[in-house]
Amino acid sequence: MGIKKDKPTSPARRFSSRTVNTELTNKKREKSLVVSLKKTGGRNNQGRITVRHRGGGSKRLYRIIDFKRNKWGVFAQVKAIEYDPNRSCRIALLMYSDGEKRYILHPVGLSVGDTVSSGSGVEIKVGNALSLKEIPIGTVIHNIEMKQGRGGQLVRGAGTEAQIVSKEEKYAQIKMPSGEIRRIFINCMATIGRVGNIDKEKISFGGAGRKRRLGIRPTVRGTAMNTCDHPHGGGRGKSKGRKHPVSPWGQPTKGYKTRSKKKYSDKMIIRRKKSRKGR
Repeated sequence: MGIKKDKPTSPARRFSSRTVNTELTNKKREKSLVVSLKKTGGRNNQGRITVRHRGGGSKRLYRIIDFKRNKWGVFAQVKAIEYDPNRSCRIALLMYSDGEKRYILHPVGLSVGDTVSSGSGVEIKVGNALSLKEIPIGTVIHNIEMKQGRGGQLVRGAGTEAQIVSKEEKYAQIKMPSGEIRRIFINCMATIGRVGNIDKEKISFGGAGRKRRLGIRPTVRGTAMNTCDHPHGGGRGKSKGRKHPVSPWGQPTKGYKTRSKKKYSDKMIIRRKKSRKGR
C-alpha cells in the first residue's frame, strides 16, 4: 500500500494522487453477494432535498457485508481482497468450511489464505470476532456493536481503530478514534485489528471532476450568493456584513449545539472527544 502521484498531463492531474492497490487480489465481484443500488440524489421519499451536494456519479452495485459475524464456531478462509465503491476500506471475501461465502471489512495484516472465525473462545488474532468480555484490555478492535446482535456500527472507516481501556461488571470502556471514551455493553461483538487502507486520508482529488464521479456536487459559499439565497449574500465586496456564521436557514454554525438530548447516550460517554484546539 502506498501513494501514487499522477503524471501532470493537465492542471487537475498535476495535484491528484491515488492509492496503489497492490493488496487487491480479485477484480471480479462475487455475484451472490451483490445487489442493485438506487441513487437518491440526497432526496427523501417526498422528493425534497434533505442532504445537499449529492447527485450524479458513477453507477455502483452494493456489496452485502457481514457486520454481525454471527457464524459462530465455523472457520473461514480468506479467498480474495476486493475493492468496494461504497466504502473507504477494502473488503475480504471469506469461504466458510460449509461452503457459504461472505464479505467482511478488510483489517490490516489479513492476507489471502489466512483463516478467521468468530464466537466464544476463538484466538485473539486479526480478523477474528468475539465479545468484548473475552478480548484483553489494550487490544485494538474495529466493527464494534452498540447493541447486542445488531451488528457492528462503530469504527468501520478506512484506517480507523479503537482500543479497550478497561472493563466493569456490565460494560467495557472503549477509546474511540476521536479520543472519546465510551461505555459499551460487554456482550457486544467486535473484530480484532485495525481497518485497512490506511493511506486513504493522504490522497488528493486534484480536480472537481473526480469528486463528481463519486456523486459529490459543488458547494457554493454563502458570501458568493445573493441576499435572497443566503443570509451571508449580497453587499459590497466579499464581506458577509457583521453577521455571525449561519446556515442558509439561519441556524448558527460555529459553537451552536444542535444535538438533541439523549440521556442514554450521554450516560455512556465517559470522556468527550478531543477539541480541535488541543490537536
